[in-house]
Amino acid sequence: MSTRAPSAPSIEEQWPDVRRLFSRATATSLHFSIASIDRTGAPHVTPIGSVLLTRPGRGFFFELYTRRLPANLVRDPRVSILAVDSGKLFWLQSLYKGRFERAPALRLVGRVLGPPRPSTSEEQERFARRVRRLSWLKGHALMWRDPGPVREFEVDRIEHVHLGPMTAGLMT
Repeated sequence: MSTRAPSAPSIEEQWPDVRRLFSRATATSLHFSIASIDRTGAPHVTPIGSVLLTRPGRGFFFELYTRRLPANLVRDPRVSILAVDSGKLFWLQSLYKGRFERAPALRLVGRVLGPPRPSTSEEQERFARRVRRLSWLKGHALMWRDPGPVREFEVDRIEHVHLGPMTAGLMT
């Protein structure tokens, strides 16, 4: 009889849940955090509101207002992207129940796939749909008129963020 632990679900199997959490993170946090490695080997975290997922294990982001991230990615293409569902009602209900019924956060660990490239009209439209609800605000055009180039990334693994007993029983 084997005592080997069951294997973790594949990226393809987890991708629908990843997409749902990323959608909630976009709505509640308005950004993601992308960690890269700086020239000294130290971690550097960049907030980016333009992470978009595509097929399982893949996605892209616009390099809007990044300063150190592009140079870091030239030296080392590895990234870790953190998404957090910051919904107040979600957190209050979870705290009341003493458990999260779905993952409150996760990390996509992987690497960028080469240098930035010009964004396609489809990619620009997907991003425009994301920020369209803010189009009446003065800062909308100042921030997002021209999203610029994109960086594609590939996911090597998905890490669920564990918050002690509150996340016990959720997928690992």
